[in-house]
Amino acid sequence: MSHWPEFFVHWTASLGLNYGFLLDAYQRGTLAHGALTTLWLCLLTIIGSLLTGVGLAALLTSGKPALAVPARVFIEVTRNTPTLVQLYCAFLVLNMLLNQAVGTANPLTPFAWVVIVISLHKGAFHAEALRAGIEAVPNVTLEAARSLAFSRRQLLWNVQLPLALRFALPSLINNLIDLVKMTAVASAIAVGDITYSAIMIWTQSDNVLELMILLLGFYGLLSFIVNCVGRYLEARLRMPGYGH
Repeated sequence: MSHWPEFFVHWTASLGLNYGFLLDAYQRGTLAHGALTTLWLCLLTIIGSLLTGVGLAALLTSGKPALAVPARVFIEVTRNTPTLVQLYCAFLVLNMLLNQAVGTANPLTPFAWVVIVISLHKGAFHAEALRAGIEAVPNVTLEAARSLAFSRRQLLWNVQLPLALRFALPSLINNLIDLVKMTAVASAIAVGDITYSAIMIWTQSDNVLELMILLLGFYGLLSFIVNCVGRYLEARLRMPGYGH
């Protein structure tokens, strides 16, 4: 075993903090597994929410009430109800109904429900940001594309969405930072993320403060990474003539 856990434990002990659980291989492994699970949750929900957002934005701007109205209803319901309540409704109600229908063949694990619920929830926020971006595309650009005989679908996928992504990028990054923090709700249905792992450790020892500091640092670091990537993309994809 590397000596870094011992060094860290002794150093923090001088500050009055008890990180002795890091010297226990099982508890250290539990925390590492929880951190990896959280990273997977972040990755999958980021992808899922962006795909959901693009799909909903396409429906909202389709110009067809039969598509736009259901999308608008879904967005309003999703945005105006708590994520944790949505997760409980999905896992305790929909999952129970699915179990009754298919029994042990139910392919949706608690982890999968978290990915689905958070992806749909943040996808609704992404959709509004993308809708605003789509509507911000200059008319002269759209007229130029129409003069090239672009169909409505080609106009959306080849002109409006690429530009809308650039216009909406600051809002999207803000939503993704919130998404990273939102993955902590996974612990509510016993998904073994880093929050749940920390809870399991502090129920066996008196180190709540130390684990809370660890959780704050972990989520703060993830959010900072997303923010840095977002800043890089904003600078790289900045539209000439817009902004600075």
